[in-house]
Amino acid sequence: MLDAPPPPATLWQRLEGDARAFAAQNPTRFWAIRLAIILMLDALIMLGGFVLSRLILSDLTMPQTLHEPWFTALFIGANLTALFAIGTYRHSWRFVSIGDALPLAVSLLVSSWLIWMITAGLLVPQKMYRGPMTVFLTVDVPLTVVALLAARVARRAFFQRVRAARLRRSVRARRRILLLGELDWARVMADLVPTDAHSGLEIVGVISFDGHDRRLHVGGLPILGSPDMLPRIVADLDRAGKRPVSLVVQESSERLDRQQILRIAALAEQENLVVSRFRNPWTSAQPPNGDRMAIEKMPLAELLGRPEITVQHSYLERVVTGARIMVTGAGGTIGGELVRQLAHYAPAEIVLLDHSEYNLYAIEMEAREKFPHVRFHAELCSIRQRPALWQVFERRRPEIVFHAAALKHVPMVEANPCAGVHTNVLGTRNVADAVCEFEARAMIQVSTDKAVNPVGLMGATKRLGELYCQALDLIGSCDPDSPRFLTVRFGNVLGSSGSLIPLFQHQLATGKPLTVTHPDIERFFMTVQEAVLLILQSSARALETDSERGTIFVLDMGEPVKIVEIARRVIRMAGLRPEIDVPIKFIGLRPGEKLFEELFDTTEDKIESAIPGIFEAMPSPIPLEMLVEGFGQLARLIAAGDADELVRLTHEMVAASASSRWAEILRRLAAESSDTLFMMPRPAESSAALPSSQTHLPRDVA
Repeated sequence: MLDAPPPPATLWQRLEGDARAFAAQNPTRFWAIRLAIILMLDALIMLGGFVLSRLILSDLTMPQTLHEPWFTALFIGANLTALFAIGTYRHSWRFVSIGDALPLAVSLLVSSWLIWMITAGLLVPQKMYRGPMTVFLTVDVPLTVVALLAARVARRAFFQRVRAARLRRSVRARRRILLLGELDWARVMADLVPTDAHSGLEIVGVISFDGHDRRLHVGGLPILGSPDMLPRIVADLDRAGKRPVSLVVQESSERLDRQQILRIAALAEQENLVVSRFRNPWTSAQPPNGDRMAIEKMPLAELLGRPEITVQHSYLERVVTGARIMVTGAGGTIGGELVRQLAHYAPAEIVLLDHSEYNLYAIEMEAREKFPHVRFHAELCSIRQRPALWQVFERRRPEIVFHAAALKHVPMVEANPCAGVHTNVLGTRNVADAVCEFEARAMIQVSTDKAVNPVGLMGATKRLGELYCQALDLIGSCDPDSPRFLTVRFGNVLGSSGSLIPLFQHQLATGKPLTVTHPDIERFFMTVQEAVLLILQSSARALETDSERGTIFVLDMGEPVKIVEIARRVIRMAGLRPEIDVPIKFIGLRPGEKLFEELFDTTEDKIESAIPGIFEAMPSPIPLEMLVEGFGQLARLIAAGDADELVRLTHEMVAASASSRWAEILRRLAAESSDTLFMMPRPAESSAALPSSQTHLPRDVA
């Protein structure tokens, strides 16, 4: 099928095109012609004001010179010269405002008095008529200023109407939007949006924060009320045939915090409106269609109603700058973001360790391109392979290890228990043992809220990884030079590979229903940037302040969010209607999945942390000897392929931590050792009295 021919150009469009072509070919001549036309129009306006003022003051005794044609021409010429001198004709007519009235009035008043004084004093000597001339200019100058501004405003309104008519005739469908923000901002948007013919946006009204200016207009747009009136506003616009599709929010207003955004988003969802914002032209690449004034969906992470984490860079700089860093699972979502953020603090080198060749290649290429001043070493190695991992540690000698490698998908680990335990339990043990063996300063383990009171195997494996690192951290209490083992726990990461949002987006793209396991299922959410900031912030502070050993750092993530609500938001962000355009299908809880996630185990005490936005969990760990023995049994069950016994033993080891008093015993021993150290008179005798380090583990656990 042949494409339909474009609509014929109007006479105005042809004239406009010819004018632009002439301006491009002859810019000097075009400017001269344009200036001549403007001067001619202004001269006619001044002539009209001069004549009208004489008619209004016809009963007043005026000097005869005012009725002479030559004086009228001289008067208008002097005024034009004055306007030219103050730069009026170097301003664009499109952006004239009331603020231009004062300089116009002052210049016209000065030039008018000056030309009259020259005329009455030199050209035609006569009485000055100061009183009548003052009255005349009091009438003439305001009339002229108003007329000059009105002509410019009329010109701008004419071209805006032409652009609006052209937009209505365009084949691109219009998207009606509501503005929510300060009136000054709405006024600017009312001027800017119509200037972009490609955007296809039509503003149908403004919502102010307080609604006090309801029924007034700003920039030609009606002020419709406050955010609380949104349902009624949308209903009224719907009846008028102007129902909006998006609510565009002013982000920079001091009167709009995250809690208000969350409340407004809830109201917008009820009306099937997409909460949007204008794309920042300074931070966004120019789209190929030239759509400068496009709106973008406000990210879901900004609607979670929780303040962002702030970073104290001084701690990170002291810990990371100049250090040798290793990131396991560097090709994953968390690992990759760790690499990016760590590289900003100029470490001596970063070792990228991953078992996926493509993921490792991708992160290495990206890192080398973005951070050419940092040395990167790509190591293709699985944390399951203890001998190979040992070789990497021996070759690179990392000082700080960020352990992000893991199998994280609940159904996948449930269906493959041997692989899950091998990676999440024994792999974590391998990394921790290497940290002890090669005397690294610290290991920071990435954990999950699924490790809290776990019901599935994935959560249980992560909990065992936590217990092992806690045990190593606690057993080093008697030796201040022993490595630190820190655990960071957080909820679901928005946008990570295989996570919720990409799944929903894929289902939308393929025209399938969005699948949710249960209508009441809730989860804690955070962005990948927040997750990595939590890891860096908590670990740096802990290492700098020598925090209490064995604690787990947990982000204060606010209230959990229902998955079904996120599904509805994703649908609306695509411009569609939940349950109408896109159905939501409930498929039931998957194996190993909990209805409600938790951030703290029943055996843990929740305590405030010195780090803003972060809590600490006091654990009840298992003795290291029991873990070493249990991990040996897990290794033998994996080798034998006994999945059922492997699952049973994993959960049994996790349950054993509930009755453990090992942490109390270790703390008491550490306190006694500190007291003994304090009482010793000489440093040499003090060092001899301390127990030897127990952080070097047996090598017989394969």
